[in-house]
Amino acid sequence: MTDERRALVTGGAGFIGSHLVDALLDRGWKVSILDDLSTGRYANLPKSAAIRFFEGSVLNPAKVSEAMSGVDTVFHLAASVSVPFSVDHPEPSFRTNANGTLNVLEAARLAGVRRFVYSASSARYGDRPDSPKSEHIAPQALSVYAAGKLAGEELVEAYSHSYDMEAISLVYFNVFGPRQRPDSPYAAVIPIFASRMLAGQPITIHGDGEQTRDFTYVSNVVEANLLAADAAMLKGQAVNVAGGESISVNRLVAEMSNLLGKEAKVVHGPPRAGDVRYSSADISDAKRVLGYEPRITWQVGLKLTIDSMRESTQES
Repeated sequence: MTDERRALVTGGAGFIGSHLVDALLDRGWKVSILDDLSTGRYANLPKSAAIRFFEGSVLNPAKVSEAMSGVDTVFHLAASVSVPFSVDHPEPSFRTNANGTLNVLEAARLAGVRRFVYSASSARYGDRPDSPKSEHIAPQALSVYAAGKLAGEELVEAYSHSYDMEAISLVYFNVFGPRQRPDSPYAAVIPIFASRMLAGQPITIHGDGEQTRDFTYVSNVVEANLLAADAAMLKGQAVNVAGGESISVNRLVAEMSNLLGKEAKVVHGPPRAGDVRYSSADISDAKRVLGYEPRITWQVGLKLTIDSMRESTQES
């Protein structure tokens, strides 16, 4: 890859986006970033002359068009990412995920962007009994978040077919890693559990803890995005991006207790509205289309994440 390539990363100051920005810079890309800093942090970004930062929302077409200038590849990660938030606030969640994606796609079309990589969600599968989940089963949106992300996925396919845009949807399964924020009522389970266990506080497991997830370390997701930037024959299809192993929340807590050398204080609460019971991914399409292979197991990723959180706690 040469330094002539420029990507736009929407949500580039966020958890996954900032890791992707780091990887693109390491490979010589110039990077434009569009982020409204509602959940992302400017501090996540390195100081680099190869970065152009645009503060704004994907719901602002003028700002999206401004950030799109000179771009040949778009990585669209900006989203409202919480199932519980979408249950509490359905309209802004859906608008950001559906209308925001439409704005980014339209700006990309008008700018003549060659490649569009969309961050989709395994929430598309709902609670269907199929296991592992394959891209070829019918979607089932059980939350407004899932419906909004699925609408974005359908738009990506529609733009690819209508305007001959090279595009793909990467369907993420429970991504975790450093920079994932624990300081929100809608935060993901691993940063919440880790931060509370480090502080000696109890953790709440919603339901019996036997619900399963395909926890996926962030570097695997970054690798899938990089592969998607250059893969052949992209026609708007969706492919699963996951770690390839499904584990229960109870097993996750046991592993965290082992890494931290302390037993978790567990409180059980009722299951959360919109949550699915079992989630595991069939990643054969990602292997075939992208050459994707998860390189970091969830156990190794969990240790890296906890070590990073320990360091942040000691520095603060």
